[in-house]
Amino acid sequence: MRGIATNSKTPRDNPIRHFIYAFLIALVLYVVTYSWIQHRRERKGPWEVAFTITNQTPAIIINQPWLGLTNVTLVFAGESASVTNLERLEFRVPKQTPFDVSFAKCVFEDLTFLPGTVTLRAYNHEIELLPRVLVIDQKENEWKSGAVLKVEAGNRGPH
Repeated sequence: MRGIATNSKTPRDNPIRHFIYAFLIALVLYVVTYSWIQHRRERKGPWEVAFTITNQTPAIIINQPWLGLTNVTLVFAGESASVTNLERLEFRVPKQTPFDVSFAKCVFEDLTFLPGTVTLRAYNHEIELLPRVLVIDQKENEWKSGAVLKVEAGNRGPH
């Protein structure tokens, strides 16, 4: 009777090799997923807001290229601002709110998925930048490129 020959040098399962393979697979999945989520978050770009003076009156100029919005201007009639505190901002990286921005204050921002939501308070008026609509003093205004909205002192809302 013949005996069954066994090879005493059969490869043994190495648990470290299994852990390394599992780690590499998890790492690749993490990098791919993280990159995809970051792309989805940032692909539409931030709100671009310029605080300026137009005809000696403070104004905010809003742009958002992905939404096709250019030069939406809010003019604060009857108000004044110092020429030294004018600035241009991109709302891309969240900050602790509230914080001062030129002649206004940013009181809320949700930049999880850009352009997100930004709420400013300027001269006792609340301005909300939403992708769907521009809200001034809780009144919705349709986004229109090149629009000039006059925000009157003492009144709440554009005219």
